[in-house]
This record gives sequence, structure tokens and C-alpha cells, in this order.
Amino acid sequence: MVLEPRPGLRAGFNGAENLGLLERPQDSAHGLTGLNPEVALEIIESIPVFLARASQEAEAQGLAVVIQPLLDHAEEYFLQPMDLIPEMTQGLAGLLDDAYLVLRVLQNLEQGPKPFLDWDLDHPTAFIRGLVGEKVGRRLDVMSVGAMQEVSQGLSSYWRDGHQA
Repeated sequence: MVLEPRPGLRAGFNGAENLGLLERPQDSAHGLTGLNPEVALEIIESIPVFLARASQEAEAQGLAVVIQPLLDHAEEYFLQPMDLIPEMTQGLAGLLDDAYLVLRVLQNLEQGPKPFLDWDLDHPTAFIRGLVGEKVGRRLDVMSVGAMQEVSQGLSSYWRDGHQA
């Protein structure tokens, strides 16, 4: 089963998936302007689809044992109500950090020798970072790299103990 994007999302990803890359906010000397809450909501609502498609692609490429733990980590953060900006107390704004972390994890997967998804997530990531701010953005960047390192160490142990991928 292949997941399809929700109707009404604007196309913009590279490749056939066209999951709905969002409009890029206008740059200004003092950060991003034109931060439309509808666009933020559209990004947040797209995150479960992004994770599902990434999981499907990991399976299709035979990389699930390597990539799925990282996707699971990102999904756990997305679903956790008490995190850096807690949804329990901040409502919808509390989902912004969750969306940003997932986007950064997906971007990190693109840094290998061969792109994993070949999706252009720069614009929605910059948009959400403009909403969460530089301080929170930096903390989430560190967390996304830490998640990759944690998964890498876990896989190294798994393989060292004689298991096959």
C-alpha cells in the first residue's frame, strides 16, 4: 500500500512523490516574514505522511533495519506531548518543534552518498525554524544529530553481536 498525500497539498518535491512542499516564506533582514499559520498547520499535518513514506522507502530500498529506528525516534518525539515545546500546555504551537525535528531527521538522511528520499525539505524546515526561533532550532538540530548517533551506535552493537541486517 502506498500512501498518497492529502488532497489540496501543493506539489513541490523532487521526484514522483509530490507530497506537498509548502510555499517558502519571504526572507527579510530580520528573519522570515509572512509566517502564515495555515502553512504551519499544513506542514504539521503532513508529518505523519512524511514518516510513513520514508518508512515505505526504507523498506523498498532494503534499508529498514538501518533507517526505521531513526524514523521511530522521530515519530516518538512527534507523539510525545511533553517535550521542548509541550503540546499539553502550548496547544498547536507545541507541535512546531515536533515537526521541525522530524524534518531535520529526514534532511539528515539526505546527507549520505546517495540521497535517501530526494525530497527538498529546505523551505518547510526554514519556515518552521522561523517560528520556533534560533535557540530552539539549534537545540533541535543537536537532538536530530544525536538521534542519528544513538541509532548508529545501536546498530553497531547489533551487528557486532553477530546479527545480520
